[in-house]
Amino acid sequence: MTDPDDVTDAAFRLVAAAKWGEPCDPVRDLIDEDDLVTAYAVQALVSRHRQENGHRVVGRKIGPSSCFGTLFDDMAYGDRQPIALGTLLQPRVEAEVGFVLGRDLAMERPTVSDVIRATEFVLPAIEVIDSRIFDWDTTVADTIADNACSGAYVLGSTPRALREVELVGAGLELESCGYGQLGNPVVAVTCLARTLAAAGTMLRAGDVVLSGAVGPVVPVRGPGSFHARIAGLGAVTATFVAGEAA
Repeated sequence: MTDPDDVTDAAFRLVAAAKWGEPCDPVRDLIDEDDLVTAYAVQALVSRHRQENGHRVVGRKIGPSSCFGTLFDDMAYGDRQPIALGTLLQPRVEAEVGFVLGRDLAMERPTVSDVIRATEFVLPAIEVIDSRIFDWDTTVADTIADNACSGAYVLGSTPRALREVELVGAGLELESCGYGQLGNPVVAVTCLARTLAAAGTMLRAGDVVLSGAVGPVVPVRGPGSFHARIAGLGAVTATFVAGEAA
């Protein structure tokens, strides 16, 4: 069993890396790399620290290996809104579908139909993933502890009802990296909703849910823009600029 002090030390290491803008060592020397429950305990401490420092929870994201993280208000950007590179450490981008909920998913085991009814609209999105851990040297436990590598996200400007789009099998393009094919983002959000319900929490009305990447993950090398287009859903652009604040 992991020592509670090790959980606190792991959270402090990640918080300090974000605060000072210097990537840190992995936290798997403090928590077992197979102990995902403890990794989420570290994530919860990091999230609580952010909330205690005035940041508001605005949603959730699905990360690699179906882990999940929390989205905060300072991570949210609109289409083409400048993102200051100085606020990130090791950013990469990936195209996703963003769900915005119109009602709580308050049931014990949400179903696909529950998610469809609860979704107010969907948008094309670009998630900016970022690791507080040096050189992205992460196991699943490191990733979970580091809030599923959440950095920022950009939502498109034209919302669409789910009934207006066919997401399964839709073509997806990120910059010039070619097309991939979307799976079923609704199923991914349903799995997330069930996981949260089992943990005693829920997705709520107004939450943004990033349903997970399909296609390439592209490193951000410097100032510039990345464009994502999802067939039938539209396009979104993430714009990066030099400096500490846009």
